[in-house]
Amino acid sequence: MNITLYSDKINEYLKCDNVIDYNNKFIAELSDTLFKSSNNELDFIKKTYEFVRDNISHSADINEDIITCTASEVLKAGHGICFAKSHLLAALLRCKSVPTGFCYQKLTLDDKVPSVLVYHGLNGVYIRDCKKWIRLDARGNKKGVNAQFSIESEHLAFLIRSEMGESDNFTVYPDPDIKILEKLRKNKTRTELWNNLPSELEYSN
Repeated sequence: MNITLYSDKINEYLKCDNVIDYNNKFIAELSDTLFKSSNNELDFIKKTYEFVRDNISHSADINEDIITCTASEVLKAGHGICFAKSHLLAALLRCKSVPTGFCYQKLTLDDKVPSVLVYHGLNGVYIRDCKKWIRLDARGNKKGVNAQFSIESEHLAFLIRSEMGESDNFTVYPDPDIKILEKLRKNKTRTELWNNLPSELEYSN
């Protein structure tokens, strides 16, 4: 595994914008609470990751039809799909100056229809103590999904099955992909989105 950066400007992985909106009062307060309860930066990253993974539901797991996108929307609603949860994790970590970006995998939507491949979102996070980037998947665990915090080896939500056409992308991007944001904003409900999930990235063009 060779994680690479899309941008060599570290500040690109710290910026606040209208999606990663850590200037939001509630995100800043939560980030501060998690930071103060941590022993050091590494512990803060782990606590924050586990908070988003375990305390923010994946919308599909709770059959929630409302779509969330921005970090503040996800925190307020208490749920989001993988991309949305990655926005919240990035906001909470960036709020305390932890460089964080976005990673994508292409996975089979349904094993019964293996020809349909869609993107899945997770995060790339810089670990200063180790001087390395790692990938973390805050999708949320359930039966068959057991993502964990690890700096030695990856324990992501899904294993790549290349024989089914699935593929991994080890690039850490500073911004959420434009095409994914378009899908989250244009579809009115998660049910509608599920029939129109992202199958390509603007970054790939």
